[in-house]
Amino acid sequence: MECPYCHNIETKVTDSRDTGTLSIRRRRECLKCNKRFTTYEYIELTPVYVKKKDGRLEKFDRNKIKNGIMKALEKRPVDHEKIEEILNSIEEKIRRIGSEQIESKLIGEYVMDSLKETDHVAYIRFASVYRSFTDVSSFQEEVKNLIEQSTGGVKK
Repeated sequence: MECPYCHNIETKVTDSRDTGTLSIRRRRECLKCNKRFTTYEYIELTPVYVKKKDGRLEKFDRNKIKNGIMKALEKRPVDHEKIEEILNSIEEKIRRIGSEQIESKLIGEYVMDSLKETDHVAYIRFASVYRSFTDVSSFQEEVKNLIEQSTGGVKK
């Protein structure tokens, strides 16, 4: 594994943990500069294809989900470990379906459910793009629904 700091290829694993999903987290130390870094190894499974709204099939790309989540969580108090946990959870749900195809709409719903549990602001940000909000009333309606769900339907 190449060191991201000095690009030396001689590193050692100092800690290895199963994340409980489809990846293994490893702490590594560079034998040249002695800096430590974390890597994630993912189990390679049969490819899953995402069926887009227009009917196209696209190979599942975890990074596309990560980018969307990162944009929604920009400047929000959510750490990298939590983001990885969300990604692992979503990917595990996709793999559990057991199909080689999944609708992009279902992936979007998984992301929204995860963000709703993690950070309400990020949820609204993601929902505004995902559901193509066109005006302020769309935002108001979604925020109203979110408040009702979090208070159990009790108005304050």
